[in-house]
Amino acid sequence: MTKPVAKPDTSQAAIALSLSVYFIWGALTLYWKELHGFDPFELIGWRVTSSIVVLTVVMLATGRLVPLLRSLRNPQLLLRIALASVLLTINWATYVWAVVNDHVIETALGYFIAPILTIVVGVFVLHEKLRGIQRVAVSFAVGGIAVLTVAYGRVPWIALIIATSWTFYAYLKKKVPLAPLESLTAEVIVLAAPAFIFLCATWNNVDSVQNTATSVEWIFVAFTGVITAVPLLMFASASQRTPLTILGPMQYIVPTMNFLIGWLMFNEALTSSKVAGFSLIWVCLALVLTDLFRTQRQQQIASSHQ
Repeated sequence: MTKPVAKPDTSQAAIALSLSVYFIWGALTLYWKELHGFDPFELIGWRVTSSIVVLTVVMLATGRLVPLLRSLRNPQLLLRIALASVLLTINWATYVWAVVNDHVIETALGYFIAPILTIVVGVFVLHEKLRGIQRVAVSFAVGGIAVLTVAYGRVPWIALIIATSWTFYAYLKKKVPLAPLESLTAEVIVLAAPAFIFLCATWNNVDSVQNTATSVEWIFVAFTGVITAVPLLMFASASQRTPLTILGPMQYIVPTMNFLIGWLMFNEALTSSKVAGFSLIWVCLALVLTDLFRTQRQQQIASSHQ
């Protein structure tokens, strides 16, 4: 029997669930900051390993693991999953490295740029045409990146790697005919062997988690799988219940929180030139959202007259 699709829900409960997911994702910066004494790549190895345990338990409990493993016999699907897993690893590793090395504000920039880069991919990969307001928005984004390059004294490579890896990861995910939970489980399955080999290779390092972590830090490391899986499960439910017109703008909660955390809590430098660069990015995002709302409103009006 086909499962009925959940109707969009604008109730307080649905919106509260959606907001909770994004606030949790934003707060995870503080979680990773607690592990700043460890090698970021080792932390990703532990995150993958812990995620495998959590996701396998969830998939077994819901009877979805065996069908997933069967679907991975498809070479084309497995290749897409493998490419997505590589991009996810790059995104995770860059983000965690940036957080533990005091570049939280630049991670915020990366996730602000990602939606803009999605538009660029639409033009150059999918051959979509830019509307007038989108051209203006992209121009502001390019200007913002140029100003921030001068402000940082270098190309903001952390932000660009985060934005690029996330954009192409999201693009590949659209090509994977799996639900979010199954897709992430497949990705960590692919990453399991490399993660295990990496942890074995670094096990006896003087500064490894094994040799230096306190009991509390071990708990934080062990729960990296939980903090990966639980928000995803929440998001899967929220995305089914909440209209995209509400869910879409919420995605900017995470980089906004990272920006404020880096600036107000970790005292990362925020010069006037950086503010100017971010302001150009924010103008771009405002134009993109305005265009999105206007387009959706026109579509709703058109459908109501049919």
